Amino acid sequence: MPRSFPFLRQDFAASLVVFLVALPLCLGVAVASGVPAELGLITGIVGGIVTGLMRGSSLQVSGPAAGLTVLVLEAVRAFGLGALGVIVLAAGLLQIAMGLLRWGRWFRAISLSVVEGMLAGIGLVIVAGQLYAAAGIPAPESGLDKLTGLPGALVEALGSRTALVSLAVGAGTILLIVGWRRMPRRARAVPGALVAVLLATLVTVAFGLPVETVQVSGVLEAVHLPGTEALSSLADPALLGTILAFALIASAESLFSAAAVDRLHSGPRTEYDRELVAQGAGNTLCGLLGALPLTAVIVRSSANVEAGARTKASRVLHGVWLLLFVALLPAVLAYIPLAALAGILVHAGWKLIPFKGVMTLWRRHRGEALVLVATATAIVAVGMFEGVLIGLVLSVAKAAWDASHLRIEHGDDGRGAIRVRIQGTVTFLKLPQILDSLEALPSDRRVVLDLSGVHYLDHACRAALETWAERHSGADADAVRADTAPDRHTDATQSSVSAPH
Repeated sequence: MPRSFPFLRQDFAASLVVFLVALPLCLGVAVASGVPAELGLITGIVGGIVTGLMRGSSLQVSGPAAGLTVLVLEAVRAFGLGALGVIVLAAGLLQIAMGLLRWGRWFRAISLSVVEGMLAGIGLVIVAGQLYAAAGIPAPESGLDKLTGLPGALVEALGSRTALVSLAVGAGTILLIVGWRRMPRRARAVPGALVAVLLATLVTVAFGLPVETVQVSGVLEAVHLPGTEALSSLADPALLGTILAFALIASAESLFSAAAVDRLHSGPRTEYDRELVAQGAGNTLCGLLGALPLTAVIVRSSANVEAGARTKASRVLHGVWLLLFVALLPAVLAYIPLAALAGILVHAGWKLIPFKGVMTLWRRHRGEALVLVATATAIVAVGMFEGVLIGLVLSVAKAAWDASHLRIEHGDDGRGAIRVRIQGTVTFLKLPQILDSLEALPSDRRVVLDLSGVHYLDHACRAALETWAERHSGADADAVRADTAPDRHTDATQSSVSAPH
């Protein structure tokens, strides 16, 4: 093995696994986004070869992601397919700028509840929308209409033989993907999604099933270079909002994926700013080609790590295999049933919904759980961009509430000193509440003021507490004693509050 490529054998084997995982997902995401299937493959090629060659995260794999499906579908419906390239191009340039400004690390400060709520909302819309696609029935435009219209769509499908056959192909695809995990380990070396698509294609062709298949126009025909008219649409405020949404959501998803991938291996850690530049470069090229936006994809990335990849050569090679497939076997796409791709997307969308995570959050941090559910609900009911904004606002409001929340507890066994425990952030805004509570204590009893749960104590509150302690103590200098946690910093001083001796 050449010294310059000491892990070529491991990376070569891993690249084949990632290619087999990526191929059906690239096609499925493109079809679900309302664009030609070839555009999904182009984005996968760019994500593998261009983004894969750049520095940032060594084992993370990029390509078209289910997480942006809803946003792309909305953008294509609102502005047309010709504007997609401009949107992705501008979003890529914005990502590069954010990376050069070293803003990558700040995406890690976004509340995890908002990100998980975003993915849950996207997952719900994907599952609902692809159930229509599996039946070969046109889906409503809004996410809420997709969900509420499912019972009527089911009734319509039950009355149509063609829809039932299409649903059976989609359901069989899902069952095979889920059941593939129980196969022997050697069999699982081939991804279940690929096996499901191949089997669905063979069954459809062999039995001549009346289901729709992928429409193929050729890679070159699918490419839409941004024209003058599309570039002039950048003056549209609505388009600018969509560009911002693409850039922020794609960046957040990529960097959260990078953090997850870093936990799966012991190799070099992600350089977040460089990774943001790499994602931006990939999206800039995708925009010039009129293709789908790319993000880092946790499914492909985890498959890359589990397959034994050691360097970024594996993700670059997976892009090469996609390129060879597009160049040598494009006609194969025309035999793939749309219902099978819909089944893959239903499974992928379902995995985006963190059912166990919501229950765990509800038991431990109900406020975070409410932010997650509210974000997901808003995305379904209102839209992608608006839902994420609502989630961010709720997250900030919750943080502000937690920062300003104050608890005052009294403990009195009737024999010793009264213990008053104050927890939270103590500022002048809370002085009336604190002083009312302290001044209501019996003047002839000793008091222990427990400040170990105080996160912050400003100068005004400290002065007011000292004044109260002096009045309460009177002639007994030990009537008031303050307990603070070790090494706790407060404004103006680190000393405890006590009456003067």
